[in-house]
Amino acid sequence: MLVKTWLLQKQREIMTTTPGTSLKSAMKHLIENKISCLPVLEDSGELIGIISDKDIFHAAYNDIDILGYGSVADLMTTNLLVGVPDDDFSYIAGLMTNNKVRHIPIMEKDRIVGLLSVGDIVKVQVADMEIENRYLMNYISGNYPG
Repeated sequence: MLVKTWLLQKQREIMTTTPGTSLKSAMKHLIENKISCLPVLEDSGELIGIISDKDIFHAAYNDIDILGYGSVADLMTTNLLVGVPDDDFSYIAGLMTNNKVRHIPIMEKDRIVGLLSVGDIVKVQVADMEIENRYLMNYISGNYPG
């Protein structure tokens, strides 16, 4: 499946933040929206980073006070891996696996148009396996229309 097909089905707002947002506010946004990362955008809309719940969690473990004075810019990942709508899901899954990341921003003409998570990859793979299993079961039982 191509990423653009999934994005049409997903139709979910991409929640973002800015580099100047406090870590406490970013954490609150993550918790209240039950999400695990926020793409970081400049005022111009340019993607400049991503911050995850794990980034904040690890920083707080090392220095709990950072939640009171730190900002998203202090912890965001800036060396990003990105995908494009024409990428295949298997390529994005490989990027995530090989680089040990849980989210891949999907870009189109310097704008973020989607955000794929490991959960999205799993959902697509499960759906593909269910379809394949159905075809195989029909074939084995002689009900395959071919």
